[in-house]
Amino acid sequence: MQRIKLAIATAFVAVGATGGAFAAECGTDRTIDIAEMNWPSAAALAHIHATILEEGYGCNVELVAGDSVPTSASMLSKGRPAIAPELWIGTVQDQWKKGLEEGTVKDAGLAISDGAVEGWWIPAYVAEENPGLKRVEDLPEYAELFADPDDPGQGRFYSCPPGWGCEIANAALFEAYDLEDSFNLFSPGSGGNLDASIVRAFEREEPIVFYYWGPTAIMGKYDMVQLEMPEHDPEVWACNVESSCENKGKSAFPTPPVTVGTAAWLAEEAPVVFDYLSEVALNNVQISKMLNWGAENKAGAEETAEHFLKTEADVWTQWVPADVAEKVKAAL
Repeated sequence: MQRIKLAIATAFVAVGATGGAFAAECGTDRTIDIAEMNWPSAAALAHIHATILEEGYGCNVELVAGDSVPTSASMLSKGRPAIAPELWIGTVQDQWKKGLEEGTVKDAGLAISDGAVEGWWIPAYVAEENPGLKRVEDLPEYAELFADPDDPGQGRFYSCPPGWGCEIANAALFEAYDLEDSFNLFSPGSGGNLDASIVRAFEREEPIVFYYWGPTAIMGKYDMVQLEMPEHDPEVWACNVESSCENKGKSAFPTPPVTVGTAAWLAEEAPVVFDYLSEVALNNVQISKMLNWGAENKAGAEETAEHFLKTEADVWTQWVPADVAEKVKAAL
């Protein structure tokens, strides 16, 4: 946060010295507050955009703490924060849609170009050694390969931690695919335990079949293959995520849109900023790669963002005019 305060102070000096040149370039002298969400990818993106808007466009920027539900609620009711750099629409779908219709908020564009991803995975080395294992339906034939250490007669499938929404969905799919006779649905107990189990298997090149999602650091580090499921069916999925529904079915996980959400005033007062935000989509591989560097180097969001800006100029310079890119590079 100290970097942000210093940059804001610098911006004010520059405005005073140039007769408002920076404010004109940004489009507004109002503070543009950016939600620093409490998960690694969104936090890093917040710092990336803060740096580019400060140093490249001369905007007055402030980072504020955020999370999907409270941030969207504040944007809808107060017009603040101005930017949510990674808003998972699926968690606030009805409220956000109403806000779009009423004109209080806007979607600048996608934050993750290919959408978030969820599914069941195996290591690439397992897929290469077992070419017949491509679909979830194939798992019963390979139960012995994934033997449960506590129950060797069954395979072990690593599911979601207790309390996560995916726990219900995985249990529904487990039932729909009739896997109870060949596999145990294993709860890792926590997200950290799930990560540790996956990392241990990959490092030892052992077989493992597991639920996971992206973009994440682990997905950026390890080569994994998603098991095929039928195309996503919204009606089937509505039942699969409702524990009391009895007609569980086979369906792929949804690919929810993850957008750059903004308060409506930003597009009106600072269209150049809104246009910039419409160009900033990264794909799962790019974000996962960034997160993996952060995890391996025990780096915080600001340091991870700085590393991305220094090493991925070929990516982010496509988002901005050449003169803006040069200003950011000079500041770095």
